[in-house]
Amino acid sequence: MFKLLSKESNIFSIPVYIIFLLFVVIAFNVLDFSYLNGISAVITFCGVALAYFVFNQINLTYQTHLPLFLYTVFIFALYPGDLDIGIAVSLLTNSFLLLILTSTEEHFRKRSYVLVGAILVVNFIFLPTTWPMLIFVILHIIATSQQIPLNIFRLFLGMVLMLGAYFCLMYFIGFTTFDDRYLPVKIGRPMTDFYPVYFLFPVFGLMVYAVIDHFNHFNAKSPISRFKYTFILIFTLAQLVTIILYMGKSYEYLLLLAFPASIILSRMLRYFPKYWMKEAGLWIIIICLLVYRAGSYFQIL
Repeated sequence: MFKLLSKESNIFSIPVYIIFLLFVVIAFNVLDFSYLNGISAVITFCGVALAYFVFNQINLTYQTHLPLFLYTVFIFALYPGDLDIGIAVSLLTNSFLLLILTSTEEHFRKRSYVLVGAILVVNFIFLPTTWPMLIFVILHIIATSQQIPLNIFRLFLGMVLMLGAYFCLMYFIGFTTFDDRYLPVKIGRPMTDFYPVYFLFPVFGLMVYAVIDHFNHFNAKSPISRFKYTFILIFTLAQLVTIILYMGKSYEYLLLLAFPASIILSRMLRYFPKYWMKEAGLWIIIICLLVYRAGSYFQIL
């Protein structure tokens, strides 16, 4: 299977993966078509569809089918039918942010920081626990911009404008009391029962190995590859902060890791020295994700 997935993909491959994922999700009866869950599902699949295009733009996976396939399996395994709308919006806004920040046009990125600030506020409004994304964007600006103060000003200008629009809207519809959930200072309870998350431990272990292996061969990578991989690692770290602090028993938070995990694991599989290692690694990932999916419905162990 690894050899088949190593073939080059094209723009027409993306609709196929989207339709396949939607069909499989519906076939397994995980969508509850209530009004709210229907909106959440639409937002989620818009974010997923946009993420497929980000794979080609970030160009860390040599435009093969492997990361697209892994991402599809991750979404299928981790997506619950009653996904919180905050997670759904976060998936969509993350895809927009990555699409903007990975653009190769400096002029476009520079002019988009106001929009980035507005997107961050939308993300925070629907899911306040995603505040680490602000730190991620600021670090990205510091690392890539020549006019750091100006671009940070643009970022915060976009945030202020969106916050102003939000406060005005809430005032006119009669919501004038402050919700303390917008201050995510309450940390989730530490996990004591890891079922069914422990089925994913081999996948987490492979990700750790992939990062270690990357830095062991860091000097052999091209400067562009090193920069893009570091970008993905910092993005992953931002998602991990949210997951570690606030996930608790809300395992749908793991969806935030689906995109970076697909890139990290697909690069790891590509650089394995032996073909049997590539094939075995791929099947370990697939089996672990499918067992996790089954374990979320009934007790396996």
